[in-house]
This record gives sequence, structure tokens and C-alpha cells, in this order.
Amino acid sequence: MKIVILDSNLGEIDLERGIAEQYGFEIDKPKQCKTEDEVIAVVKDADGIVVQYAPVTRKVLEAAPNLKVVSEYGVGVDSIDIAACTEKGIAVCNVPDYSYQEVADQAIALTLALDRGIVVLDKQVRSGNYGLTAVKPLHRIAGKVFGVVGLGRIARAAALKARGIGYKVIGTDIAFAPGYKTEEEIMAVTFDELIAQSDVVSVHVPLMEATRHLINADVLSKMKPDAILINTARGGVVDTEALIEALKNRTIRGAGLDVFETEPLPKNHPLTTLDNVILTPHAGYYSEESLYELKTRPVQNAADVLAGKKPRNILNPSVLKQ
Repeated sequence: MKIVILDSNLGEIDLERGIAEQYGFEIDKPKQCKTEDEVIAVVKDADGIVVQYAPVTRKVLEAAPNLKVVSEYGVGVDSIDIAACTEKGIAVCNVPDYSYQEVADQAIALTLALDRGIVVLDKQVRSGNYGLTAVKPLHRIAGKVFGVVGLGRIARAAALKARGIGYKVIGTDIAFAPGYKTEEEIMAVTFDELIAQSDVVSVHVPLMEATRHLINADVLSKMKPDAILINTARGGVVDTEALIEALKNRTIRGAGLDVFETEPLPKNHPLTTLDNVILTPHAGYYSEESLYELKTRPVQNAADVLAGKKPRNILNPSVLKQ
């Protein structure tokens, strides 16, 4: 059987090959597909697909008659037509927990860097300015409200870390009614209440039609003027143009972004000219430990399906009964 890696920016595939060879499966270096047509050209004889960003559409599935599993490098599966896969009996797998602590750490790091003016102060010192004027006023963290949009694994981890620093924490999620408390004692509130009350709004929801541009101009206008926005989820959850205007006009105090609507972020993008935003290159997932899991578990999931076993992570388990 053959596993095709559609695309990857994770370097050599020695780890992936090691997993596939344990099962006697063929696997080759990433094809680095970007378009639907490029994917269609390489999947005709694929039994399994491993994908990072390339589109896996209904047309792709129709071009791969032997396909039994699509396995994602990571958490987000917005480039995969899950409904079409399920209809055709194709398993869809991902790795939802490989880096949740790292992403939560990234959210907290961005929060503290903004809330304490770290990046601005560093630049000031390097330029010979030992003053505090550029970051005034700074306020005590203890008692500030850290609001998480979404109450999944990453959001709860970030909220616990924030609470340990001194923030009060609240959350919102369509799965939980206002007044519900998670097992971590995070109080669920409405989305509007969270936006109005939070000093930090940290985004932790997947990208889908319901969440695309969830953080838009109207939402940004309802945030506290000294609040900060953190996005370590998906770039498309935030309306970039609206955020740029809010940052320029100081409608909000600042933003920390690890993800963008277009990645890599284009050179000379308007965000790069602003002094009240911190930008990192979709780095939140990374540690050596999480990278090992990221490289091995997608192929393990695919190999398990092809071997007739239940994979560790599957988004449409009903197909295994077909």
C-alpha cells in the first residue's frame, strides 16, 4: 500500500518513513502540492494521504479510487472536505493534542510581552532610551480578566496558566451555556459578555464558516480600549483589515498574532509597520517534543487505518464500521 505526503514544511521524513516501513507501506518525500490540480496529479494510486495545507476536495477524492484515509499534520482540518470523505467511507485523522501545551504557552508569552510592554522596552533600551514613556500606562496584572474564546483543550490550558499568573479567567463556547463551569473552574459566559469584560481576548477556536472573521470590526469596537487580542488559533478567525484599523486607531491597545490569513505573512504587510502588535511565524506548535509527535502520529494514524486498526485520532469514526 502507498501513503502519499501531499505537502510538508517539517523537513526530512526519516521519522515518517520509519513508521510506514514498520507496516510494509510505501511512502515518498512530500510532493509539496499547493493547488487542487497538483494534488489530483499525485493521488491516483494513493491508499493513504498525509497533508499539511494542500486542499483535499471532493474532486481530489474522486481522483483517488483506492483512498482509505486522509491524515492531517496537526490539528486544523479546514483544507479537508470531511463530509465528502465520510460519504465515501474515507477516514479523516488529525493530531489534536500534540502541542496544546506549547500553543497555550505561546498565548501566554504573547500576552505578557504585550501587557508588560516587553518588546517596546527592549527596543527602547537598545536605542539608548531608559525611559518608560513609550509603554505608559502599565497596570497590575493581578485582577485583570483573561477571556478565552473557545473552551477546548488549548483554551483551558491557557486559562489555567493565566490564572497562575494572576488573571481572572472566563470563557465562551457554543457547547457550554452561560453559568457553566468547566472542571478547571472556568466560568462560561456569552460571547458578548466575554468581549466586553476581558482585558485579554485569547482566541482558541477552529476555522470554519461559523468562525471565519468571528473577530470583526464590530467585535473589536466592543472590546475595552486598553484590551489586547491574542490569536494562536487560525488567521481567518480574525478579520485582518478590521484589526489593522483598530490597531492604527488605538481602538484596542494591541495584539499578539502567531497566525495569519495569508501565511507566510507577506513582506511589508501593513501589520509589520505597527508598533502595537507582536508577530510570530505560526511558531506556537513548536517544541522538539511536539515536533516528534507531529511528524510520527499522522503517519501512524494512516498506517493503522490501512492495517484495519482503529487509529488513535479519527474525526469520522462511523466510516470504520462501513
